[in-house]
Amino acid sequence: MTIFAYTENHQSIMHSISNETISIKVADKGAELQSIYNKQSELEYMWSGDPAFWAKKSPVLFPIVGGLKKNTYNYKGKYYQLGRHGFARDNTFDLVEKTNSSLTFSLKSNEQTKECYPFDFVFSVKYAVQENKLQVTFIVENTGSDNLLFSVGAHPAFAVPLVKGTTYEDYYLQFNKAEDAGRWPLSLDGLIETTATPCLKNENRLPLKKELFHKDAIVFKHLTSDSISIVSDKTPHGAKVHFPGFPYMGIWAARDADFVCIEPWSGIADSVDASGNLEEKEGINSLAANGRFEIAYSIEVF
Repeated sequence: MTIFAYTENHQSIMHSISNETISIKVADKGAELQSIYNKQSELEYMWSGDPAFWAKKSPVLFPIVGGLKKNTYNYKGKYYQLGRHGFARDNTFDLVEKTNSSLTFSLKSNEQTKECYPFDFVFSVKYAVQENKLQVTFIVENTGSDNLLFSVGAHPAFAVPLVKGTTYEDYYLQFNKAEDAGRWPLSLDGLIETTATPCLKNENRLPLKKELFHKDAIVFKHLTSDSISIVSDKTPHGAKVHFPGFPYMGIWAARDADFVCIEPWSGIADSVDASGNLEEKEGINSLAANGRFEIAYSIEVF
């Protein structure tokens, strides 16, 4: 069985758009955001992609978010294997539209994807810039006759520290509402444990320290907030991720790396007691034949 469907021997092509304030770059491999550069502050907001820690910068998660128990799921009595976060990040997307302010990439189901995911789909990612903001829209279209079962998510990694002369611990995450939210621990094989542990207690601030991620990601379910900002009292510069409609959130960094990921998810990893049946998976979305699903998040840089 195929764990990942991917495109071999492809030299990734970079596409860029800009306005008076920001410029962005996106690779056609994985439709992955590579750069958000603020022309006015002369700051790059994305992680460098240092392979000594983590070579990616902002993978797109589809058709699952997180991992499956034993990398396996059951659909209509047949078992399929699919690696963590799905195959979109390892496939080459087609650039289907480019304007002065937007780039739209699409991936269509094919023989390779059907080896591990037996659905017909068109999955598109649209990047649009306006002033100091980038909006990223995920569009899922069901081109088959059965219900399309999927999850989708974002994984952007932001450079921390952002400004020279500051340290990682100078920054914190600012939630736009006070949260009374537990952290859902991950097992050693990346599955969601059955009980949350205390994290935020009527708080809207999470100080950044590298030890936070020594036991993998911080996973939240159903936050009250719909935005999280990376800020510091030592600089006016930072970034804000706005994620209305996403029920799950992951906060992650590779061990001791100089970045933090703010990951809006419409879907979540299997729990340790998951049945393995795709229809029963927590956070799975079901889209009827000829249906269209659309969800967006934005990144504002300042």
